[in-house]
Amino acid sequence: MGTSLRGELVLATLLVVGLVACGKSGNAGGGGSGGASSSGGNSDGGTSASGGQPGTGAAIGSGGRGTGGVVAAGTGGSSGGKAGTASGTGGSASGAGGGVADAGAVTDAAGGPCTVGAWPTADPTVAGPYATMMESNVGPAVGAGADGGPAVAFTMFRPKDLGQGGLCHPLITWGNGTGANPTLYKVLLNQLASHGFVVIASDSPNVAQGDPPPMVAGVTWVLAQNDDPTSELYQRIDTTHIGATGHSQGGFATTTAGGDSHIVTIAPLCGASNQRNLHGPAMLYCGGMDTTVPCSTIQNTFNAITNQPVMLAEFLAADHASWISFHGTTPSPVEAAVTAWMRVHLMGDTALRSWFYGPSCKLCTDTAWSVMQKMMDQ
Repeated sequence: MGTSLRGELVLATLLVVGLVACGKSGNAGGGGSGGASSSGGNSDGGTSASGGQPGTGAAIGSGGRGTGGVVAAGTGGSSGGKAGTASGTGGSASGAGGGVADAGAVTDAAGGPCTVGAWPTADPTVAGPYATMMESNVGPAVGAGADGGPAVAFTMFRPKDLGQGGLCHPLITWGNGTGANPTLYKVLLNQLASHGFVVIASDSPNVAQGDPPPMVAGVTWVLAQNDDPTSELYQRIDTTHIGATGHSQGGFATTTAGGDSHIVTIAPLCGASNQRNLHGPAMLYCGGMDTTVPCSTIQNTFNAITNQPVMLAEFLAADHASWISFHGTTPSPVEAAVTAWMRVHLMGDTALRSWFYGPSCKLCTDTAWSVMQKMMDQ
């Protein structure tokens, strides 16, 4: 490992070391630096979800419905939203499989209405087919700022051309680790955007704090943009397929956000609290060498989930932050697994189900991983 990367790993670990207080899960409204505050969201019992739909990981149905309206090119955000500054990043083409998009999908790169449907399969270990862009300081100011300062807005990672391919883009809400910001996770968030996801990432260094919770407020804002004819997101979002993921304190906040009815799958990383109201499958990740939030903490959450398919995926060689890619565009094995999970559950990429489902799944048989599953036989 080079000196520069080692230094950044040390920095990342320092940023999240305040999470020691988060080592205990299931305490509703838990405070402390990095503590997940779950207003009514946590439970020790893992009882069945109230109104939650079963998450089978099945493909998004064919013949997806279209949504009306056109994108207003070059227009700003919705009323009250902060203007964003955009910086472009290149997206390279991926080459995996030969999946066919939903038969009902409409391809209209000129800006016609998008269609909800199954996406062509793609290789999650490399960048997807979309060139990406990052927009800073967008959305409402919510949650805690640095050192208890004023509330902060969001950073958005998304495909530059939202009309490419004609399909509506699934949404992912992201949560940072304690003291961190979205740029620390730029490789992962750009990776997701290159595959067609719109990622809304709170700038808060304490995403478990705030009312409303920042990760949920980000979803609410994007959904409003989808209905706003003056927004570039207008009628470009798949409002029925929304996921949540985040690291450390952001992982605890991810399980809290999973109680929101809009969120149909979660993938918390190195942090999770008990959540009784999940609305779809969950992949709980931990690092086998993590002493900040050890895998035993994450297993408590795994044990408590009884009403949805759930995987506990332990990457044996990783600690609390060493799974993060800090440079380049190549995702780590953990980042590739998150991409694959979101493609399966938000894009209907059934070719990637074998990564997670069944006793001989790809992660199950990879010696770099140790995996536990519930309700994931098929």
